[in-house]
Amino acid sequence: MNIILVSEKLAKARTLTLGLPQLALLGLGVVATMVALAATLHYVTLRFAADLDLPYLQSYLLSAQQQQNEKAQSYLRENLNAMAVKLGQMQAQLVRLDTLGERLARLAGFKPHDLMFGELPGRGGAVSTLPSQDLSFGDFSRQLDLLTRQVDDRGDKLGILESLFTLDSAKKKLIPTMLPVEGGWYSSNYGWRIDPFTGQRAFHEGIDVMAEVGTSIRAAAGGVVIYSDLHPQYGNMIEIDHGNDLITRYAHASKRLVKVGDVVLRGARIAEVGRTGRATGTHLHFEVRQRGAPVNPVQFLRLPG
Repeated sequence: MNIILVSEKLAKARTLTLGLPQLALLGLGVVATMVALAATLHYVTLRFAADLDLPYLQSYLLSAQQQQNEKAQSYLRENLNAMAVKLGQMQAQLVRLDTLGERLARLAGFKPHDLMFGELPGRGGAVSTLPSQDLSFGDFSRQLDLLTRQVDDRGDKLGILESLFTLDSAKKKLIPTMLPVEGGWYSSNYGWRIDPFTGQRAFHEGIDVMAEVGTSIRAAAGGVVIYSDLHPQYGNMIEIDHGNDLITRYAHASKRLVKVGDVVLRGARIAEVGRTGRATGTHLHFEVRQRGAPVNPVQFLRLPG
């Protein structure tokens, strides 16, 4: 393209030749100028739209604000729903922890109300001199996630602790720590004594507890009945296997209330006091045998539980 410049100040006409590079730069300059003008006009229009009474601009701004608000509301709603789910999970976990805590308190010998599971923990303190800070949504979400993990961890540990307590409690219920007759008193101890029939020194393999005829005889611990029959010397006799090579023997009963194979719990009524067999009067002869050998029942009766 050739451009001829003619002017009174010029002695002769000048000619400018524009090639493709010059035309491209000129076109880019024109486009850039138009874009800058359009952006400036758009900014000025939006900046002073509130002062201008232009229905189209007002409608455009309201539509843009409405879309922005809808996006914000949708974002908040989604996050609130997620937080509600987490909150529901934490509430269920806290109920589980309270239940576990009450069971552990009972197993440990505490009363649940002594530990105040249903009350908020007391907290307080003076106002800090450091400036307070608002908790952001992100911080709140992270704290909630951390608390959820901590509650899960505490729940698992309490569950293991409950299992150990339960196992220990079950083992204690299989150890003969309960005196089979209530209200009775010892008439003969374990060990060497003078035999009431022969007058000779003889070893007594259990303890004798005097009580009235018909008094309930109860299992000293839980177990399985392995003997329930009439014995030539012990009279009506019952033996209970408690596992761990422990057997208890109840002799001279007037009546047997269980049979071989019955599973009995600690404190279950198994017989009634009498004087059958080799006996000088109504009483219960009680033995504890470990690995087939007699042991002093008192060492078990003194154990807790």
